[in-house]
Amino acid sequence: MKLALRLRRAIERRLPAAEFDDIVAGLKQGVLWGAALSVLVLPPAGTSRPGALPPPSSAAVVAGTPVMPGVASGRASMTVRRADFGAVQPAPTARAIADWVADSRDNRGLSFAVLDKRGARLYVFDQQARLLGSSMVLLGSATGDDTLAGVGNKPLAALQPHERTTPAGRFVSEPGRDAEGDEVVWVDYDAAVAMHRVRVVDPKERRFERIATPSAADKRISNGCINVPIAFFDQIVKPTLGRSHAVIYVLPDVKPLRQVFANAYDVNAAQRRADATL
Repeated sequence: MKLALRLRRAIERRLPAAEFDDIVAGLKQGVLWGAALSVLVLPPAGTSRPGALPPPSSAAVVAGTPVMPGVASGRASMTVRRADFGAVQPAPTARAIADWVADSRDNRGLSFAVLDKRGARLYVFDQQARLLGSSMVLLGSATGDDTLAGVGNKPLAALQPHERTTPAGRFVSEPGRDAEGDEVVWVDYDAAVAMHRVRVVDPKERRFERIATPSAADKRISNGCINVPIAFFDQIVKPTLGRSHAVIYVLPDVKPLRQVFANAYDVNAAQRRADATL
């Protein structure tokens, strides 16, 4: 009886009442134990590197970017979850994606970050979608949302101007070190795209001066990596994204947001639908 009660409570949190009653009837007949157990198992998080973490089981893949499905059935009576930006006023697209992540739990219990490329600003969140900090960052000098084939295997000096892009999409990151031994957060390891402390590559680029200005146009100077102010990396990025896997959502420069995150939904619209049914 205790086992049946625990199973009932667990399933009841996930299924509508009508479906739940059918399952209970089946359990009494001993024919649906396998189905009941499968309801209780959550799939692990997605990944941008083979072998690190398997992708979400029901995710669609758009332009190499796994994203979760839209609003699930049966959620009309629920209050949506939103990202907590505190006193920070983000760009509308950054808020929309962060709210979707919070409500859908697309981050799969991991810390996550939203990078607004157009505004050259990074937002870092904890597992509960609470903003830990935001900062201006340096990005790839070329406008574009894709990584060209073979770029990750080229020496930096061999990159063509149009190849120096910061790709858009959903990436499962992991901490590591680059070829110089410096700490980085690998956003897309195969494409050699990392998040790291701002550094001098060529003094003529004036990277430290550029990252200190409020102008987003000044931030287009890197070979594709995301350059972060040293203090922000040490205080926010390293303890949050630099300890284990995390999810990085890079918003597009050129492509429509819906094309990159095809199944992201409007949390405000979901709440309006929920309110309309009450």
